[in-house]
Amino acid sequence: MKKIVTFGELMMRLATQNNERFGQARSLGLTYGGGEFNVAVSLANYGLNAQFVTRLPNNDLGKSALEEVNRFQVNADHILFGGDRLGVYFLEQGAGLRASSVVYDRANSALATVETNTFDWQTIFKNADWFHWSGVTPALSQTAADVTLEAIKVAKSMGVKISCDLNYRSKLWQYGKSPSEVMSELLAYSTVILGDIDTAYFMLGKEKVNPDYTATNELANLYKPLFEHCSNLDYVATSLRNSINTSHQRIGGILFDGAQLFTSKSYEVSYVVDRVGSGDAFMGGLIYGLNELPAQEAINFATAACVLKHTIPGDLNRVSVNEVEKLTTGGGDVQR
Repeated sequence: MKKIVTFGELMMRLATQNNERFGQARSLGLTYGGGEFNVAVSLANYGLNAQFVTRLPNNDLGKSALEEVNRFQVNADHILFGGDRLGVYFLEQGAGLRASSVVYDRANSALATVETNTFDWQTIFKNADWFHWSGVTPALSQTAADVTLEAIKVAKSMGVKISCDLNYRSKLWQYGKSPSEVMSELLAYSTVILGDIDTAYFMLGKEKVNPDYTATNELANLYKPLFEHCSNLDYVATSLRNSINTSHQRIGGILFDGAQLFTSKSYEVSYVVDRVGSGDAFMGGLIYGLNELPAQEAINFATAACVLKHTIPGDLNRVSVNEVEKLTTGGGDVQR
């Protein structure tokens, strides 16, 4: 069984109900989520040995968050207690032509204030096959960025494959560094990168190119500069999203291995229950696919996993390999 380690922040999610605005809400639904944790849950659901690394405050909220990790059979052996508070985000659920909105409350959280030499990465990566991080963690603080780099360097020295979801969140980069000042070095170690071309260029300090993803014969040349910067890179993937409106999304996917481009079918998701976490569902599906399937089947699996997440409330993609595979082969009928 493949051992996949993910590292990031686990937050409390407080969301309006029944598509209410913040000003209307008199109660909020409480769940938990966070990009790298969401990925770990997907991988555990797919039968892999998923291990999540983070730091939680040693109080009732941190302990409740830890219970959530254990509930989904994600290995929590290397989760530490420390810091003062659990990160929180507030979600206003949109509908139709009104977009959803997120307000973060994660300054000085347990993970944002973490420092190097907190985690025993040599032990954490023992017998590990894969390490996943995202651009959210180094956006939190300089120290969180330093710990991310520390982890990446140990993973690389131990021969562990490294994936990154670029996950650019403009509201988070508030500590005086631009993404390109931080992410360029971190991405250099990656073997798999998920993100759109312009975000990747932005994080590497390159000019945007506004790619046309329907012009597949031109995309290879736009992806190739990423392979030049990241000498360890095996794959770049992009999840394609055309938002007709908040409730109607068109979803596809692209995978490039430096020579060949693989594209998935496009899906119409005309009744979106919850879009949050769908990118993490894509990433979880991609990691599973690249470990277990040929490249074309891997991008098909990742895209279908992303599609299914849109039908599930909360951050987490509560689906099995069998359910994802059924969608890739035209599922959707009642299972009797």
